[in-house]
Amino acid sequence: MRRLVAAAALGALALGSAGCGASDGTDQAPEQQSTRTVQHAMGTTEVPHKPERVVVLDTGELDAVTSLGITPVGAVRAPVDSGLLKYLEKDAAGIEMVGTISEPNLEKIASLQPDLILSSKLRHEDLYDELSAIAPTVFAETVGKVWKENFLLDARALGMEDKARSMLDAYEQRARKLGERIGNLGDISVSLVRFMPDQIRLYAKGSFIGTVLDDVGFARPPVQRADETFVEVSAEQLAKADGDVIFTSSYGPAGETDQPAVIAGPLWKTLEAVQAGKVQTVSDDHWMLGIGIGAAELVLDDLEKYFA
Repeated sequence: MRRLVAAAALGALALGSAGCGASDGTDQAPEQQSTRTVQHAMGTTEVPHKPERVVVLDTGELDAVTSLGITPVGAVRAPVDSGLLKYLEKDAAGIEMVGTISEPNLEKIASLQPDLILSSKLRHEDLYDELSAIAPTVFAETVGKVWKENFLLDARALGMEDKARSMLDAYEQRARKLGERIGNLGDISVSLVRFMPDQIRLYAKGSFIGTVLDDVGFARPPVQRADETFVEVSAEQLAKADGDVIFTSSYGPAGETDQPAVIAGPLWKTLEAVQAGKVQTVSDDHWMLGIGIGAAELVLDDLEKYFA
């Protein structure tokens, strides 16, 4: 069905273009736009030197392009009520929504006449051929801890790799200096607890937020040192969530998760960080969902405020 929708949309666009080109009765070929080759998870793609109508199909790509100063013409809805992560609302105001991460609307994407589509193999491998029929499409392999590599790939597709490298260098230098100011990082174990509907997750070194904490230089609790995204625990296993400092977030409204019951429960109150008053609630939008340099910079802002 998606193929039929995409094909119909493409056919309509092609007919419209043909009608415009035939108006003067000449057979002149359109001016060829210069392109360059970008290597990515699905192979190689010829992209315009300066894409002007970009569609992004994940939050990390939206973070990347807006951080580079580009407003895309379309983006998928983020898994929040407004459809845009709060920290991206200003830079992405007014863009067209093209479905969700799990179900991009191919007809809507085609109607925007993009000249570049950005996503990942993890999210949309099964749609790659259909997306490529609409516009040059560049995919990262996956998401999460590889956000820096993905940022550089997106920037390469946009012809802005030098700027992206400078931004990453500045971010890493800032993170390193923050760690130096805080000091004794090996003695500060930072735990990340995310409350989901019917789940409690401890985010590990293999996650986006895990890499940001690594860049600053924090130690992590034993169970969170694994090179994976997260470890799921039950309310009875809360001892694994302990650390010198605990940062918590909730996916969606806290009342729709186990957070209120857990925090009011006796086991939570036995954690050393809780007893020491070193628990901080943070925004799920940029600590967990953003997965990009804009989000990473905001995490550093939060850490600076907390450890100042």
